[in-house]
Amino acid sequence: MTDATLTDHVFDVDQQTFETEVLQASLTTPVLVDFWATWCEPCKTLGPMLEKLAAEYNGAFRLGKVDVDKQQELAGMFGIRSVPTVVLVKDGQVLDGFAGALPEGQLREFLSRHVQPLEAAEQAIEQEAAPENPEQAIDRLQQAIAAEPGKSELKLELALALMRAGQTDAAEAALMGLPANLAIDARAVRLRSELDLAHALKDAPTRAELQQRLQTDTGDWAARDQLGVRLLLEGDAEAGLEQFLLILQKARDWNDGQARKRLLAAFATLDDAELVGRYRRRMASLLF
Repeated sequence: MTDATLTDHVFDVDQQTFETEVLQASLTTPVLVDFWATWCEPCKTLGPMLEKLAAEYNGAFRLGKVDVDKQQELAGMFGIRSVPTVVLVKDGQVLDGFAGALPEGQLREFLSRHVQPLEAAEQAIEQEAAPENPEQAIDRLQQAIAAEPGKSELKLELALALMRAGQTDAAEAALMGLPANLAIDARAVRLRSELDLAHALKDAPTRAELQQRLQTDTGDWAARDQLGVRLLLEGDAEAGLEQFLLILQKARDWNDGQARKRLLAAFATLDDAELVGRYRRRMASLLF
């Protein structure tokens, strides 16, 4: 290899640079070490392909070139008996390798077991940073169910995605169609509670209208109940729970004990363990 072919991703390795350029560098970026010789005909085929892949992978790995005639001690350290021989060094250790000039397809397969092009890695990061929206999830799950109709777990996931998309009727239908073993799944129980709360707001007045009704009559339990549900579903969970607690305190038996049922449904839908624990204790102090 001549100096003209050296790039940021391809470099010569000797005894003095091996420690830093290969072993230490491999702690952050895998290094493919190509043991070659000027008289080796297969090396003349393999070398350019490796350099091409190093450029294509654009820094996902680096290619270190070792001329075995000039670096006999280094070749001896690796027990090199024939050239070309290629080893992959990662995290400071030899991870894999092969001898001989592999065709490009097999080279790609070898690399794919240990590294991926940075572009692909960046795309994976972008996909993680931008998770699918509910509509995309619904489409993906519907296709998966069509391919595997007997996989009930997918149907539960679809019900959850439909709820996240605001399609409550469709979510309820999907929930009702689950087999018995999934109907008691914690996610299904939570979804059922979310649906109960969502149904409570069907044709309900706006928050401002409900608040106006309560200013006129603080004992308008129906308005307070609907306000609590609206606050809960609109993200003000603590304010919503306060409404249910007040009903429980002042009119425990109103509408067949609905305030208690609302609190239990709310607890099932909230992820804030500290908030749920606090209000569970307050509810218990009013009931017992």
